[in-house]
Amino acid sequence: MSNKKLIAIVLNTSWNIYNFRMNIVKSLVLQGYKVLCIAPEDNYSKYLVFEGVDFVPVKMESRGVNPFKDLLLIFNLWRIFRVHKPAVVLQYTIKPNLYGTLASKLCGIPVVNNVSGLGTVFLNNNFSSKIARAMYRFAFRFPYRVFFQNPDDNKLFVDSGLVKASICNVIPGSGVDLKKFKVSEFKRNTPFLFLMASRLIYDKGLMEYLEACVIVKSQYGNKVEFALQGAPSDNNVVGITAYDIDRITSLYPIKYYPFTDRIEDFINEADVIVLPSYREGLSRLLLESAAMGKPLIASNVPGCRDVVRNGINGLLCDVKSSKDLSAVMIAMLEKTDEELFQFSINSRTIVEKEFSEEIVIEAYLEAVKSAIKKDEKQ
Repeated sequence: MSNKKLIAIVLNTSWNIYNFRMNIVKSLVLQGYKVLCIAPEDNYSKYLVFEGVDFVPVKMESRGVNPFKDLLLIFNLWRIFRVHKPAVVLQYTIKPNLYGTLASKLCGIPVVNNVSGLGTVFLNNNFSSKIARAMYRFAFRFPYRVFFQNPDDNKLFVDSGLVKASICNVIPGSGVDLKKFKVSEFKRNTPFLFLMASRLIYDKGLMEYLEACVIVKSQYGNKVEFALQGAPSDNNVVGITAYDIDRITSLYPIKYYPFTDRIEDFINEADVIVLPSYREGLSRLLLESAAMGKPLIASNVPGCRDVVRNGINGLLCDVKSSKDLSAVMIAMLEKTDEELFQFSINSRTIVEKEFSEEIVIEAYLEAVKSAIKKDEKQ
């Protein structure tokens, strides 16, 4: 028999829970639930305990497929669920969504999954992509509900037969904490500063940004600067590793800044935020930057165009085109202070109306209550 007041949250890092899901955790606690966080142990695990939630570590590799390790993950999650007997399991990221769903099914526990992005495999149509789709098609027969972060991803899963439309909902990502990400007084920097902040992987449009910076710099010289902030990749096939940083900064006119938990400080200093990603679930960088009233540049792809409204709060560029990105960056650079200020106002307004964190929290609270009620009737 499950503990009707215990909700489990499964993710691929404790860091992710602490930085992106704590307000959902706190809202569940305020509703009288106990929360059990299940994730690999890292430097942020202790902060979860400090917040008064229970924490159980589980080994989980965030990338790659290893049949033995993945079967072991299913077994370990099954064992944790059997011991703690949560009423509902909330899951984020690919491996919890797949393997946690199977473990929950074996325990008879309702699951609410969140598809925060499709990952590299969905950008291709190769053997790995076919395997991934087959795994989703099997695992997603069992969730009580599946949240998507943009309508394109929802439609792709439904049209591909990976999930039933009746259990799907679209919510605005993780939402934005409007109290944390505030608008500061508008100012135009001299020199004008563009910022791209993301993991240093190619699918984020990293090389397009670097190449566009070269083009813009050649025309505007000291009138413009470019910043790149984020954690290096651990694989030089998919991105820039820590060993490549010096080489990249010598070849391209950018200033590089390591990963930080205070991304708002970097956003605040920039004139325009750039994300030429190939596809997103719903870009957190763009959401947080919009909440801070920043003009935005992004690729015209799902998960980016949901936040960036072309000509309203920013400009969209062609995906995988450094030439078009540079043209859009120049167009933004040439805008007047009045035009940039209007983009700033529009960015904040869009987030307040459509992407507030309260919208996401309410959707989760409703899903939890509904899942428990249905489970009780069975």
